[in-house]
Amino acid sequence: MVGALFWAIKIVATTLGESVSNFVSMTPLHLGYAAAAVVFLVAFGLTLTVQLRIDRFQPVVFWSVILTTSIAGTAMSDFMNRTAGLGYAGGAAVLTGLLIAVLVGWRLTGQTMDVERIDTTQGEILYWTATLVSNTLGTSSGDFLSNGLGLGFRDSALLLSGAMLLILAAHYLTAVSGTVLFWAAYVLTRPLGAVAENAVEKPVVQGGLGVGTTITSGALLAVLMVLVGYQLLSNDGQTRTVEDTVL
Repeated sequence: MVGALFWAIKIVATTLGESVSNFVSMTPLHLGYAAAAVVFLVAFGLTLTVQLRIDRFQPVVFWSVILTTSIAGTAMSDFMNRTAGLGYAGGAAVLTGLLIAVLVGWRLTGQTMDVERIDTTQGEILYWTATLVSNTLGTSSGDFLSNGLGLGFRDSALLLSGAMLLILAAHYLTAVSGTVLFWAAYVLTRPLGAVAENAVEKPVVQGGLGVGTTITSGALLAVLMVLVGYQLLSNDGQTRTVEDTVL
């Protein structure tokens, strides 16, 4: 039950991150990608500092870090792809290489990559670094699928949902490492959230439902608050942070 709750909150939080970033950087606030990225990187730094200082799992703090990585990652990805001119394919390629480098570097440190066993500050910092990069990659890869390859938002969401189901099947039906499957699913939740959010938010002429960022962000925030509130009430105050959320 807790495992299912983790994935539900992860998808909602990363989807909300896409919507909030669009709200702040484009419409209606028009802050711009670069400024939005800076603001939310600072927010990420603040929430991460709190996360690293506490010695018990606090759902509000943990998911606040996830949310700020998603918002900042969306703004950074959009800045790279659009303002800096890398394009969707170029941005996705650069960020994929960066994520591989982070994961390989993590492996070389000797710190466990099994999130159920992370119990050191260094391990948590590596986890959050990989999370920030993967959430940035998620926007680029989602844009690449829906716009670069021309699949559209809804078909991209269906494709990514199918990939998630295959990972779930592999978990129960194969001997593939649970750590490998976790990270595959963890990375895929981000582009899934990105294209799903765009499918709802974007105008009809762009392939969306035309709901807009304000209503989309508000609805997702309400769902996230309910889910995190449930986790907060059901949590019995175990020990640490990352590992406690996925058990």
